[in-house]
Amino acid sequence: MINPVPRSFPAKILRLLSRRFEAGAEPVTLLPCELVSGNGAVLRKIVGELARRWRLGADSIGFIENECLWVDSLVDRIVSQPLDPIGAVAEPYALWAIGDRAGFVAPCAHPAIKVVADIAPYERLKLFVLNLGHSYLADHWRVSDGSAQANMRKIMADDESRARLLELYDEEIIPVFAAAGMEREVRAYIGEVMERFANPFLDHRLAEIAINHAAKVERRMVAFLAWADSMMVDAPRRRLETVIGRL
Repeated sequence: MINPVPRSFPAKILRLLSRRFEAGAEPVTLLPCELVSGNGAVLRKIVGELARRWRLGADSIGFIENECLWVDSLVDRIVSQPLDPIGAVAEPYALWAIGDRAGFVAPCAHPAIKVVADIAPYERLKLFVLNLGHSYLADHWRVSDGSAQANMRKIMADDESRARLLELYDEEIIPVFAAAGMEREVRAYIGEVMERFANPFLDHRLAEIAINHAAKVERRMVAFLAWADSMMVDAPRRRLETVIGRL
């Protein structure tokens, strides 16, 4: 039986899609933006399992799983704080990478939207450069200053902190991307990230970046080293292992 007042996001999606099927409406395209690899397929699986738990009919499940399009996508944009009632402070840089597939039509046209054959390279750049860099600086903040007012633009204005991050990228990150044939892309992206981190108009506090620090380190640093190991890359990893060792 369908929960009349679903609480979870997948349950709300399921309620919507099942009602569309019952009404004879057209299938829809779903574009999840969570930073989860294969997020379209992951959400489809969760919703499909929930549909079976709710004992929906085979036709309804077929509509949900096979007629609706579940598309992988990635958003890359720093959003530093909310604005009431529904706004947010965001940087000028923006990317929405969408994995192309049969039958997909982009919801709109915009210079920041890229429909690509494979979003994995974009995921790795964001996760293992921007997000990893955030966690690296957050770790140093946790074991040193710890000031609640510390933010990214102040950190990047400090020559020592800026050099520390660049050394991490140069010695431990770039060699792995180079082994994957992405040296040009990662160097260009690092240049963009350093500029984005120094944005003088964003108050992106380290205290916020450090929330759920252990889980983020696992997802960003441990996963990065696993990727390096999968390619048998012999690159320095002292800095990353130091952060991981503090978990």
